Formats: sequence, C-alpha cells, structure tokens
Amino acid sequence: MPNRLINESSLYLRQHAENPVDWYPWGEEALNKAKSEDKPILVSIGYSSCHWCHVMAHESFEDAYIARLMNTHFVCIKVDREERPDVDQIYMDAVQMLNGQGGWPLNVFCLPDGRPFAGGTYFPPNDNSGHNLVPWPQLLVRVADFFNRQRGDLEENAQAIMGNLLASNQPRTHTGDAVSKGDLVMAVDRILQTADPENGGFGTAPKFPPSMTLGFLLSMRASSTIDIRLPDRARQIDVVIRTTLSAMAKGGIYDQIGGGFARYSVDQHWRIPHFEKMLYDNALLMDIYSRAWQRYPDELYKDVVEETIAWLEREMAAPSGAYYAALDADTDGHEGITYLWNPGQVESVLGESAAKEFCGAYAITGEGNFENTGLSNPSFTASDLKLRKKLTPARNRLLLERNHRPQPGRDEKCIVAWNGLMVRGLARAAFVFGRQDWMVLAKRVAGWIWTRMRDENNCLASVAYGDRVRGSGNLNDYACSAEGFMALAAVIDWLHPGESTTWLRRAEQLLATIDALFDDPEAPGYFFISSEQQQLVHRKKDWYDGATPAGMSSLIQAHAHLYSLTGNARSAEILGSLEKAYPGILHTSPAAASHALAGLVDRAIGHAVIKIRHGEPPEALRKALVSKPWRQVSVIVARTEAMPAAYQLCVGTECMAPTDDLQELIAFV
Repeated sequence: MPNRLINESSLYLRQHAENPVDWYPWGEEALNKAKSEDKPILVSIGYSSCHWCHVMAHESFEDAYIARLMNTHFVCIKVDREERPDVDQIYMDAVQMLNGQGGWPLNVFCLPDGRPFAGGTYFPPNDNSGHNLVPWPQLLVRVADFFNRQRGDLEENAQAIMGNLLASNQPRTHTGDAVSKGDLVMAVDRILQTADPENGGFGTAPKFPPSMTLGFLLSMRASSTIDIRLPDRARQIDVVIRTTLSAMAKGGIYDQIGGGFARYSVDQHWRIPHFEKMLYDNALLMDIYSRAWQRYPDELYKDVVEETIAWLEREMAAPSGAYYAALDADTDGHEGITYLWNPGQVESVLGESAAKEFCGAYAITGEGNFENTGLSNPSFTASDLKLRKKLTPARNRLLLERNHRPQPGRDEKCIVAWNGLMVRGLARAAFVFGRQDWMVLAKRVAGWIWTRMRDENNCLASVAYGDRVRGSGNLNDYACSAEGFMALAAVIDWLHPGESTTWLRRAEQLLATIDALFDDPEAPGYFFISSEQQQLVHRKKDWYDGATPAGMSSLIQAHAHLYSLTGNARSAEILGSLEKAYPGILHTSPAAASHALAGLVDRAIGHAVIKIRHGEPPEALRKALVSKPWRQVSVIVARTEAMPAAYQLCVGTECMAPTDDLQELIAFV
C-alpha cells in the first residue's frame, strides 16, 4: 500500500511511495508527530538521479524487516534535496561536522524538535557488503536504544552541533578589511599547487568539473595582478585551464555520442563518470568553455558548447520554456548502460571498416573499461582532432541507435536557480559564437523565470512541476536569476536594441527583494532562506560554492556588474560589506569561494561598457570583441542617434572620447 509520498510532486519522493517505510514528506505533520509522541526523527535526503540513493532504497527501504524497525522507532521523513535545499544544507553541514565528509543519500538522526545529533550517508543492509560500515538495521537499533537510555548525551551532541552551525554563519576572520591583490595572487598559487598537470583538474579521484575555479583563474589571467612575484604565473594558468578543459572534453565524463557532461568522474583521468547528468553542471560548463574559447580559440571548445546545447534542447527542454533538472545515473536499475558500447555493437551500426576506425578513436575495446562488463564508455583518445570532425556522422548514427535503447529516468522538476545559470551560459555562448538561436533560448528561459515563477510582490517560487509551482525562492534562486539577467542585459542589444534596459531593471528588482527578505541587519551577509519562509532549526548563511555558486557569490557578481552600469550606491555598499568577509575564506579554502573571487577580480579590473550609436550594425563590434580574450563587457545601444560618433567605451567612471574607429576602440578593451 502506498505511503504519504504518493501524493507528492517530486519524482524522488514518488520513487519511495511504495516503500514499506511509513515515510512523511518534510512538513508540520511529521514534525508535530515526533513532538507529540516524543520520538526521534530520521531525515533521509537524496535526489532522483543519485545512484547510491537507489542502491540504499532497494537494499534497505524496500525491505519489510528494516522498514518495521524504522517505523517502530522513528518518525521517518524523506526529503528531495533539490526541492528543499534549505533542509539539505542544515543536515549536510551537521553530518560533515560529525564525520568530516558528507554526500547522498544523507541519513540524519534528530531529536523530536529537529535538531540533529548523529548521521551519515550510505549504510549497507548487512556486514557482508565489504564497505566496512555499520549495517543499517544495527545502527537503527543502536540509535533507538541510545535515545531511550542516554538521551541527555544526545541533547548535548545536538546543542554542540547547533552551536557550530550558528558559528559557521560568520566568515572566518583575517587581518585586513578587504581582499588585496596579494590575497588574490596567493589564492591563485594555492589553487595551482593542487592542479593535476597530466590529467587536468585538481586533486585526485573523484574529480568534479571545476567550472568556477577555472572561471576565477580566467579572470585573474586578464588581470595585471598575475605578474606580481612570479613571472610565469600566466603560463601556469594557461596550462591548467587548457589541460583541464581539453581532458574533460575528450574524456568519458563528456557524452561523446550525445553531448553534455556527467556529474563527476570516478577516476582521475575523466574516463568513467558517475552517469547522472545535471542541468547546473552543463550550464556552468557551457559558460566556461565559451569564455575560454576567446582566449584559447580551440575548435574542440566550440564543438562541446554546440553539442551540449543540442543535447539540452533535445532531451532537457520543458514545454514551459525552462529546462528539466537531471537525467538519472541508472537505466532499469543498472548504472550507465544506456551509454556503453562494445565493438560488435558499433560494427552493427557503422559496418566493419568504419567501426574499426571509430573504436580506435574512442577507446572501445573487447575488454571494455566499465566494471568488467566487456563494455566501454567512449573517450576520444586520438591525437588528431580533425578525426573527431570526420567522425561526426558516425556519432550521429550511433546516437540514433542509442535512442532505441532503454533510457535513464528524467527528473522533470524545473529549478529556478539552475535555470538562472542557464540564462547566463546561453547568453554568453550566443554572443561569443554569434548564435542568434541561442540568444532566443536565453530569453525564453529568462522569460519563464520572470513571468511564471514570480508573483505580484516580486517574490520568486523555487521549483515548478509543469504548471504547478512549489516552494518559496531561496537566496540562490534570486541571486542566480539576477546574475543571469545581468549577463543577458550585457549582450541582448546585439540582437534587440534597447532590451538591455528591461533585463537590467528586472535584475535590480530581484536584488531589491533580496535586500528586503534575506538581509541580516546585525552581521555581514545574507541568509539562505527569507524572513517570510517557515523557519527551520537553523537559518543558514552559505559563504562557500558547492556544485553551484553560493548565493553570496552570485550576489557579488550581479552587484559588481550592476554598479559598473548604473553606479548604484546600494550595490557599492553591499560589495564593500561582503568583500570584508572573504580574506579569511580566501586564506583557508580559496577554491571554495572561486565564483565570489572572480566577481571581485572582475570588479577590480572594471566592467567595460561600450555604447553604440542607434542604427549602427552591432555585428562588427561583436566579432571584434570576441576576437580578444574574455572580460566583462556590456554592449548598450543608445536610444537615439544623437551620439557624436559610432562608439564610446567607459570603464567605471572613466570614458574615452567617442570614436568611429572600431579598432581604436577595441585596443582599449
């Protein structure tokens, strides 16, 4: 018999609706039950495309005996982390404090009032799994017994955790009031020290696409500060960025047949991914590949952006105008099988001769490279990129064949923050590569956020399931949307003169709502949830980037851009306040605040604003701009033809004389 989750909109929650566990969705009913019965709460958090979430569900949550233990001793709450990132953040932070690491599935034990006292991630159903972890049934019995016998100790644990959560809202202090040039150089050097010089990326396995870290390095590459103290720092940055982007584009983390990136690679060579495809990763990656192409015009980068956007339109576009959240890691309960090939399967599509060439280029062998299955996940291993172009028709034929296979599940929730990142990525890619059709897509997504997800009070919802809108917008929803609108405003006049003002004003309105609903009047920074939302056991501030930019990071980006265009005094005040929080963060974990640091660098360099006379064709200006290494530039078409010349460049409060000479203008950008 289905449990309460059967009526939920979330795909992840519905995946657990037939469990024998008496699951509750997060809400007052479950919390009130725990308080009235004085029972501990088990909060289990995951998401629909998570492989290990599925594993634990099949092993434990579908088992009648284990479910009986859970139902007897706990009030059990299931949470979709993508639908309720506010809940996930609190309990993830708690588990990381307890264990030094976290992940999903996330399983947290709480007092009846919701304060966490213990938890972890995946737990096996027995001790024969080889994971060297406490079996889930044993853990349930131990925690229940401890709650009944030594509750005072658990109260102390919970109190200590809550104290640490509160302390984490305050940024780590460091001498100095703002981020200095020396601080930024130090951050670059620390990041470069962790780079993998052979395979790209940072550290060892598992490897996640480091989009925001590369973005910070690219911004620093455009700054004169990189030449301080170390003459070859620019060369090091070039090597790290190019090695990483090329390795990911050629590796198995990139879907060589269908386009788009998986969430991470389980090996340091980028060959075998964890196969789920997340919207946010691809939004961030299309942005960094586009910007990197301006400095390093590698055709592979352009191809990756084109193929990724084609995949998004083919498989992830919602009728509403937004994009869906994710594709599952699993197909029919088996990880990655949609994407894997052996030589015989390739030959059946391409024929013997063409298959031999293709398998040689894409490392598809009889032995295989995926878990002793005899199947291979394709990686492009040939040295000649012209061969990749030549094999495009073969990839297209294999994609047609692959489309007849069972497909991974698709999570059809549309998340505002992730779609805000898509606006930014699509707008920048459209301008860099001169693709008017991509600009149409960027406007379509931005229009969905503004018209479908915003109410009459200028407040955003967080998630949509078709026509059903759910949840109050969190800081990331507002900040990522504002940053996306600013990116759109920077380039939209290329195709639609005068529209920059529309998107600029809309970004300003979202930023004003953030000020009204998320600001902390007593300390620096903004809360993740608004003052009007149901308050949880902790109201968190998030200073660190994760898989997506922290809301605070996107705020810095948006306000820096806004200030450059309007001189907005409130933006200057906010930037000054937030910047003081980052020296301490920068000295402890600079990579974890890359997006904020990139915003501070771009602000220091100065956003260039180019005014173009009404009636002048903007395509020549676009081509000239993208022929140079990337920097923040806004192209604004004047409303009248009264400008004395075709162009005028302003950076901050300094403007050069108007000129008709495009090359003279570009020389100063």
